[in-house]
Amino acid sequence: MAMTAGTTTTFPMSNHTRERVTVAKLTLENFYSNLILQHEERETRQKKLEVAMEEEGLADEEVAHIRAERDILVEADGAWVVKMFYSFQDKRNLYLIMEFLPGGDMMTLLMKKDTLTEEETQFYISETVLAIDAIHQLGFIHRDIKPDNLLLDAKGHVKLSDFGLCTGLKKAHRTEFYRNLTHNPPSDFSFQNMNSKRKAETWKKNRRQLAYSTVGTPDYIAPEVFMQTGYNKLCDWWSLGVIMYEMLIGYPPFCSETPQETYRKVMNWKETLVFPPEVPISEKAKDLILRFCIDSENRIGNSGVEEIKGHPFFEGVDWGHIRERPAAIPIEIKSIDDTSNFDDFPESDILQPVPNTTEPDYKSKDWVFLNYTYKRFEGLTQRGSIPTYMKAGKL
Repeated sequence: MAMTAGTTTTFPMSNHTRERVTVAKLTLENFYSNLILQHEERETRQKKLEVAMEEEGLADEEVAHIRAERDILVEADGAWVVKMFYSFQDKRNLYLIMEFLPGGDMMTLLMKKDTLTEEETQFYISETVLAIDAIHQLGFIHRDIKPDNLLLDAKGHVKLSDFGLCTGLKKAHRTEFYRNLTHNPPSDFSFQNMNSKRKAETWKKNRRQLAYSTVGTPDYIAPEVFMQTGYNKLCDWWSLGVIMYEMLIGYPPFCSETPQETYRKVMNWKETLVFPPEVPISEKAKDLILRFCIDSENRIGNSGVEEIKGHPFFEGVDWGHIRERPAAIPIEIKSIDDTSNFDDFPESDILQPVPNTTEPDYKSKDWVFLNYTYKRFEGLTQRGSIPTYMKAGKL
């Protein structure tokens, strides 16, 4: 539109501009329409879920650990937690579409190396301190901190994963599995008489199977988690102490021939937490491990994460810029889909053959995660393709 003295001239809108305006209008209408629809659908799914749970007598705790997984992955959008982009389900499975971290996990890294140096250990424990503190600030307790759940990104920095899917499902987290043993746990006399090198070899030999077993291992679980007296976020610091011990010594302090014997050692940690004299470590490192692996009332971190950061073992750590610095151990990435830094997935008792039968007729009671669906929409533009209708409009 052009203006002259006392007159107004209107120019016709070009087809290109008209198309762009139309596409923008449709996009906005579609966006807000979807928001309203999603809200209504969530409310409907929630009501159906509550009815189904009430009809079947399902306790909230049966699905609480799954919801905790989704909630923390949705809320924790920082550098220290593996991102979840989508979650959905069919009649048989629940699916999580996660961020891919090509650096592998700490379990695989520890299996490749006999031990880590104190400098390397300082780096990984420091980053894990910040990662654990990040989820604590959101009000979450991980309760399952172990090397398997410490993933490494393309540059070798730590991110936490697994916030509930295994917790409560593995027998290692069903405390009665160990408390109510009907037989005395077998002695691991032969294991205890090995030197530290043989212990490390035996541990690494069995480690893969333990990682993927439904029985699992209680090696990293704090003793108060096994007790009915309750626990708090301090249990995660105990687990970090066990991991630090494993990094420096080559195997965790309570490892045994059986999970039952490991459980016994964890519960009797005052007698069983010892350092092999043939594997020398600094007094600062030993002191921090013993400050982590102690009764919760006296555990480091009681007065906050700054107490941990101030320990002499972390002297020289630049806490504010650690993720910007080179990782202690560089990661080799050959391609965008390189999986060579992950351990091979072994045959285990969670791999069950799928029977060749007709799909069963699932009823609503089986859809216990009706309100679980999640979409992180920015994933479309950050890591995926632009929707077709937006391409057509060239917005």
